[in-house]
Amino acid sequence: MLFCLANIKFIEILIPIIIGIAYITLGERKILGSMQRRKGPNIVGIYGILQPIVDGIKLVLKENIIPQKSKYIYYIIAPILTFILSILIWIVLPFNMNIILNDLNLSILYILAISSLSIYGILYGGWSSFSKYSIIGCLRATAQLISYEVSLGIIIMSIISINGNLNLLETLIFQLYIKNIFIFFPIFILFFISILAETNRTPFDLLEAESELVAGFLVEYSSLIFAAFYLGEYSFIFFMSALTNLLFFGSFPGGIYDLGNISTYFFVFLFIWIRSTLPRLRFDQLLFLGWTIILPSSLALLLFYLSIIFVFY
Repeated sequence: MLFCLANIKFIEILIPIIIGIAYITLGERKILGSMQRRKGPNIVGIYGILQPIVDGIKLVLKENIIPQKSKYIYYIIAPILTFILSILIWIVLPFNMNIILNDLNLSILYILAISSLSIYGILYGGWSSFSKYSIIGCLRATAQLISYEVSLGIIIMSIISINGNLNLLETLIFQLYIKNIFIFFPIFILFFISILAETNRTPFDLLEAESELVAGFLVEYSSLIFAAFYLGEYSFIFFMSALTNLLFFGSFPGGIYDLGNISTYFFVFLFIWIRSTLPRLRFDQLLFLGWTIILPSSLALLLFYLSIIFVFY
Protein backbone atom coordinates (compact mmCIF):
# COMPACT_ATOMS: atom_id res chain seq x y z
CA MET A 1 0.00 0.00 0.00
CA LEU A 2 2.76 2.43 0.97
CA PHE A 3 4.67 1.50 -2.20
CA CYS A 4 1.59 2.29 -4.34
CA LEU A 5 1.11 5.64 -2.57
CA ALA A 6 4.80 6.50 -3.11
CA ASN A 7 4.48 5.68 -6.81
CA ILE A 8 1.35 7.83 -7.13
CA LYS A 9 3.12 10.71 -5.38
CA PHE A 10 6.16 10.30 -7.65
CA ILE A 11 3.96 10.38 -10.77
CA GLU A 12 2.17 13.43 -9.35
CA ILE A 13 5.55 15.20 -9.21
CA LEU A 14 7.00 13.69 -12.42
CA ILE A 15 4.24 14.64 -14.87
CA PRO A 16 4.26 18.41 -14.09
CA ILE A 17 8.07 18.37 -14.26
CA ILE A 18 8.07 16.77 -17.74
CA ILE A 19 5.39 19.19 -18.96
CA GLY A 20 7.31 22.11 -17.42
CA ILE A 21 10.55 21.03 -19.14
CA ALA A 22 8.77 20.73 -22.50
CA TYR A 23 7.33 24.23 -22.26
CA ILE A 24 10.60 25.71 -21.01
CA THR A 25 12.06 24.70 -24.40
CA LEU A 26 9.17 26.50 -26.12
CA GLY A 27 9.64 29.52 -23.87
CA GLU A 28 13.35 29.59 -24.68
CA ARG A 29 12.70 29.57 -28.42
CA LYS A 30 10.08 32.31 -28.07
CA ILE A 31 12.28 34.51 -25.87
CA LEU A 32 15.34 34.04 -28.09
CA GLY A 33 13.19 34.84 -31.13
CA SER A 34 11.95 38.05 -29.51
CA MET A 35 15.47 39.09 -28.47
CA GLN A 36 16.74 38.42 -32.01
CA ARG A 37 13.76 40.21 -33.62
CA ARG A 38 12.07 37.16 -35.11
CA LYS A 39 8.87 35.30 -34.28
CA GLY A 40 10.03 31.87 -33.15
CA PRO A 41 7.57 28.92 -33.26
CA ASN A 42 4.13 30.28 -34.21
CA ILE A 43 2.43 27.77 -36.53
CA VAL A 44 1.57 24.62 -34.53
CA GLY A 45 -1.34 25.63 -32.29
CA ILE A 46 -2.17 29.12 -31.04
CA TYR A 47 1.10 31.09 -30.81
CA GLY A 48 2.97 27.81 -31.34
CA ILE A 49 1.81 26.35 -28.00
CA LEU A 50 1.74 22.78 -29.35
CA GLN A 51 5.30 22.95 -30.73
CA PRO A 52 6.89 20.86 -27.90
CA ILE A 53 4.42 18.00 -28.59
CA VAL A 54 5.24 18.05 -32.31
CA ASP A 55 8.97 18.15 -31.55
CA GLY A 56 8.57 15.12 -29.27
CA ILE A 57 6.69 13.17 -31.95
CA LYS A 58 9.34 14.10 -34.52
CA LEU A 59 12.15 12.78 -32.29
CA VAL A 60 10.24 9.52 -31.66
CA LEU A 61 9.73 8.97 -35.40
CA LYS A 62 13.32 9.77 -36.41
CA GLU A 63 15.69 6.92 -37.15
CA ASN A 64 18.10 6.03 -34.36
CA ILE A 65 21.53 5.89 -36.01
CA ILE A 66 24.25 4.22 -33.94
CA PRO A 67 27.88 4.66 -35.12
CA GLN A 68 29.46 1.40 -36.25
CA LYS A 69 32.56 1.77 -34.05
CA SER A 70 30.75 3.01 -30.96
CA LYS A 71 30.74 1.20 -27.63
CA TYR A 72 27.10 0.19 -27.97
CA ILE A 73 26.18 -0.51 -24.32
CA TYR A 74 27.71 2.72 -22.96
CA TYR A 75 26.32 4.67 -25.93
CA ILE A 76 22.79 3.66 -24.90
CA ILE A 77 23.38 3.85 -21.12
CA ALA A 78 24.69 7.46 -21.20
CA PRO A 79 21.43 9.31 -22.10
CA ILE A 80 19.34 6.97 -19.91
CA LEU A 81 21.64 7.65 -16.93
CA THR A 82 21.50 11.42 -17.52
CA PHE A 83 17.71 11.42 -17.72
CA ILE A 84 17.22 9.19 -14.64
CA LEU A 85 19.56 11.36 -12.53
CA SER A 86 17.77 14.52 -13.70
CA ILE A 87 14.49 13.08 -12.39
CA LEU A 88 15.87 11.53 -9.19
CA ILE A 89 17.27 14.89 -8.08
CA TRP A 90 13.71 16.22 -7.70
CA ILE A 91 12.59 13.74 -5.03
CA VAL A 92 14.03 15.77 -2.10
CA LEU A 93 12.69 19.14 -3.25
CA PRO A 94 9.71 20.39 -1.20
CA PHE A 95 7.08 21.91 -3.52
CA ASN A 96 5.04 22.88 -0.48
CA MET A 97 4.60 21.60 3.10
CA ASN A 98 2.59 18.60 1.87
CA ILE A 99 4.16 17.78 -1.51
CA ILE A 100 7.61 16.30 -0.97
CA LEU A 101 8.51 12.78 -1.98
CA ASN A 102 11.34 12.19 0.51
CA ASP A 103 12.21 14.64 3.29
CA LEU A 104 15.85 13.61 3.81
CA ASN A 105 17.82 15.20 6.62
CA LEU A 106 20.81 15.32 4.25
CA SER A 107 18.87 16.54 1.21
CA ILE A 108 21.46 19.20 0.25
CA LEU A 109 24.20 16.54 0.34
CA TYR A 110 21.97 14.29 -1.81
CA ILE A 111 21.61 17.07 -4.41
CA LEU A 112 25.38 17.60 -4.57
CA ALA A 113 25.91 13.84 -4.98
CA ILE A 114 23.38 13.53 -7.84
CA SER A 115 24.74 16.59 -9.66
CA SER A 116 28.26 15.14 -9.36
CA LEU A 117 27.14 11.79 -10.81
CA SER A 118 25.63 13.51 -13.86
CA ILE A 119 29.13 13.89 -15.31
CA TYR A 120 29.20 10.14 -15.98
CA GLY A 121 26.37 10.41 -18.51
CA ILE A 122 28.35 13.01 -20.48
CA LEU A 123 31.60 11.01 -20.19
CA TYR A 124 29.98 7.77 -21.35
CA GLY A 125 28.21 9.57 -24.19
CA GLY A 126 31.34 11.34 -25.43
CA TRP A 127 33.73 8.41 -25.09
CA SER A 128 31.40 5.71 -26.47
CA SER A 129 30.49 7.73 -29.60
CA PHE A 130 34.04 7.20 -30.91
CA SER A 131 34.23 10.65 -32.51
CA LYS A 132 37.02 13.16 -32.02
CA TYR A 133 34.49 15.95 -31.42
CA SER A 134 32.59 13.99 -28.77
CA ILE A 135 35.81 12.93 -27.00
CA ILE A 136 37.03 16.54 -26.82
CA GLY A 137 33.58 17.53 -25.51
CA CYS A 138 33.63 14.93 -22.71
CA LEU A 139 37.21 15.88 -21.74
CA ARG A 140 36.10 19.48 -21.44
CA ALA A 141 33.12 18.32 -19.39
CA THR A 142 35.38 16.58 -16.89
CA ALA A 143 37.55 19.64 -16.33
CA GLN A 144 34.63 22.09 -16.26
CA LEU A 145 32.29 20.20 -13.95
CA ILE A 146 35.04 19.25 -11.49
CA SER A 147 36.25 22.87 -11.38
CA TYR A 148 32.85 24.34 -10.58
CA GLU A 149 31.61 21.43 -8.41
CA VAL A 150 34.28 22.33 -5.83
CA SER A 151 33.16 25.97 -5.75
CA LEU A 152 29.49 25.00 -5.59
CA GLY A 153 30.11 22.78 -2.56
CA ILE A 154 31.99 25.55 -0.72
CA ILE A 155 29.27 28.09 -1.58
CA ILE A 156 26.57 25.82 -0.15
CA MET A 157 28.74 25.25 2.96
CA SER A 158 28.43 28.98 3.68
CA ILE A 159 24.62 28.67 3.70
CA ILE A 160 24.80 25.53 5.84
CA SER A 161 27.10 27.27 8.34
CA ILE A 162 24.49 29.96 9.06
CA ASN A 163 21.34 27.85 8.67
CA GLY A 164 22.82 25.00 10.72
CA ASN A 165 21.43 22.01 8.80
CA LEU A 166 21.43 20.10 5.49
CA ASN A 167 17.65 19.82 5.18
CA LEU A 168 15.90 21.92 2.52
CA LEU A 169 12.66 22.21 4.50
CA GLU A 170 14.58 23.48 7.55
CA THR A 171 16.39 25.94 5.28
CA LEU A 172 13.01 27.29 4.21
CA ILE A 173 11.83 27.60 7.81
CA PHE A 174 15.06 29.46 8.72
CA GLN A 175 14.07 32.16 6.19
CA LEU A 176 10.69 32.99 7.73
CA TYR A 177 11.93 36.34 9.07
CA ILE A 178 14.88 37.23 6.85
CA LYS A 179 15.68 35.79 3.45
CA ASN A 180 19.11 34.37 2.70
CA ILE A 181 19.50 36.72 -0.29
CA PHE A 182 20.03 39.62 2.16
CA ILE A 183 22.66 37.71 4.14
CA PHE A 184 24.35 35.92 1.26
CA PHE A 185 24.11 38.30 -1.71
CA PRO A 186 27.79 37.85 -2.76
CA ILE A 187 27.32 34.09 -2.36
CA PHE A 188 24.19 34.29 -4.55
CA ILE A 189 26.20 35.82 -7.41
CA LEU A 190 28.88 33.10 -7.18
CA PHE A 191 26.20 30.40 -6.87
CA PHE A 192 24.40 31.54 -10.02
CA ILE A 193 27.64 31.62 -12.03
CA SER A 194 28.50 28.12 -10.77
CA ILE A 195 25.12 26.62 -11.70
CA LEU A 196 25.46 28.13 -15.19
CA ALA A 197 28.70 26.15 -15.50
CA GLU A 198 27.19 23.02 -13.89
CA THR A 199 24.29 23.00 -16.36
CA ASN A 200 26.60 23.67 -19.34
CA ARG A 201 24.81 26.86 -20.33
CA THR A 202 26.13 29.94 -22.13
CA PRO A 203 28.74 31.36 -21.61
CA PHE A 204 30.02 27.99 -20.35
CA ASP A 205 28.59 25.75 -23.09
CA LEU A 206 32.01 24.56 -24.26
CA LEU A 207 30.88 20.91 -24.14
CA GLU A 208 28.58 21.49 -27.12
CA ALA A 209 30.37 24.43 -28.75
CA GLU A 210 28.85 24.56 -32.25
CA SER A 211 31.59 26.67 -33.80
CA GLU A 212 34.32 24.29 -32.58
CA LEU A 213 32.86 20.83 -31.89
CA VAL A 214 29.67 20.74 -34.04
CA ALA A 215 27.63 19.49 -31.03
CA GLY A 216 30.33 18.09 -28.73
CA PHE A 217 29.37 14.92 -26.89
CA LEU A 218 25.93 15.00 -28.61
CA VAL A 219 27.30 14.92 -32.14
CA GLU A 220 26.49 11.24 -32.84
CA TYR A 221 23.11 11.12 -31.06
CA SER A 222 19.66 11.21 -32.65
CA SER A 223 16.04 10.20 -32.06
CA LEU A 224 14.89 9.23 -28.54
CA ILE A 225 18.35 8.90 -27.01
CA PHE A 226 19.10 12.48 -28.06
CA ALA A 227 15.76 13.53 -26.53
CA ALA A 228 16.80 11.88 -23.23
CA PHE A 229 19.96 14.04 -23.10
CA TYR A 230 17.93 17.11 -24.06
CA LEU A 231 15.28 16.52 -21.37
CA GLY A 232 18.01 15.81 -18.81
CA GLU A 233 19.75 19.12 -19.52
CA TYR A 234 16.55 21.18 -19.21
CA SER A 235 15.47 19.24 -16.13
CA PHE A 236 18.72 20.26 -14.40
CA ILE A 237 18.15 23.89 -15.47
CA PHE A 238 14.59 23.79 -14.09
CA PHE A 239 15.77 22.16 -10.86
CA MET A 240 18.65 24.59 -10.30
CA SER A 241 16.24 27.51 -10.80
CA ALA A 242 13.88 26.03 -8.21
CA LEU A 243 16.80 25.36 -5.83
CA THR A 244 18.05 28.95 -6.18
CA ASN A 245 14.57 30.21 -5.34
CA LEU A 246 14.44 27.93 -2.29
CA LEU A 247 17.95 28.57 -0.92
CA PHE A 248 18.03 32.35 -1.32
CA PHE A 249 14.42 33.58 -1.43
CA GLY A 250 12.93 31.14 1.08
CA SER A 251 9.84 30.26 -0.95
CA PHE A 252 8.59 26.94 -2.23
CA PRO A 253 9.35 26.38 -5.93
CA GLY A 254 5.69 26.89 -6.74
CA GLY A 255 6.37 27.59 -10.40
CA ILE A 256 4.97 24.09 -10.85
CA TYR A 257 2.01 24.13 -8.47
CA ASP A 258 1.44 27.79 -7.64
CA LEU A 259 1.19 30.13 -10.61
CA GLY A 260 1.41 33.11 -8.26
CA ASN A 261 5.04 32.29 -7.48
CA ILE A 262 7.03 33.24 -10.57
CA SER A 263 10.52 33.48 -9.06
CA THR A 264 11.48 29.96 -10.23
CA TYR A 265 10.55 30.88 -13.79
CA PHE A 266 12.39 34.19 -13.41
CA PHE A 267 15.64 32.26 -12.92
CA VAL A 268 14.80 30.09 -15.95
CA PHE A 269 14.35 33.36 -17.86
CA LEU A 270 17.80 34.49 -16.65
CA PHE A 271 19.34 31.31 -18.09
CA ILE A 272 17.75 32.12 -21.46
CA TRP A 273 18.57 35.83 -21.32
CA ILE A 274 22.24 35.11 -20.64
CA ARG A 275 22.28 32.67 -23.57
CA SER A 276 21.09 35.38 -25.96
CA THR A 277 23.37 38.08 -24.52
CA LEU A 278 26.83 36.74 -23.63
CA PRO A 279 29.44 35.24 -25.96
CA ARG A 280 31.02 31.87 -25.19
CA LEU A 281 34.23 31.96 -23.14
CA ARG A 282 37.42 30.28 -24.27
CA PHE A 283 38.21 27.11 -22.36
CA ASP A 284 41.27 28.60 -20.65
CA GLN A 285 39.13 31.59 -19.56
CA LEU A 286 36.54 29.21 -18.12
CA LEU A 287 39.14 27.39 -16.01
CA PHE A 288 40.82 30.66 -15.02
CA LEU A 289 37.47 32.03 -13.79
CA GLY A 290 36.71 28.85 -11.84
CA TRP A 291 40.06 28.29 -10.12
CA THR A 292 41.39 31.83 -9.62
CA ILE A 293 38.23 33.90 -9.04
CA ILE A 294 35.18 31.79 -8.06
CA LEU A 295 37.02 29.30 -5.82
CA PRO A 296 39.14 31.81 -3.80
CA SER A 297 36.14 34.16 -3.46
CA SER A 298 33.87 31.36 -2.20
CA LEU A 299 36.57 30.24 0.29
CA ALA A 300 37.04 33.81 1.53
CA LEU A 301 33.30 34.27 2.00
CA LEU A 302 33.02 30.92 3.83
CA LEU A 303 35.76 32.02 6.26
CA PHE A 304 34.01 35.38 6.67
CA TYR A 305 30.67 33.77 7.63
CA LEU A 306 32.38 31.26 9.92
CA SER A 307 34.20 34.10 11.67
CA ILE A 308 30.87 35.90 12.21
CA ILE A 309 29.44 32.75 13.79
CA PHE A 310 32.55 32.40 16.00
CA VAL A 311 32.40 36.01 17.19
CA PHE A 312 28.65 36.30 17.85
CA TYR A 313 27.71 32.79 18.95
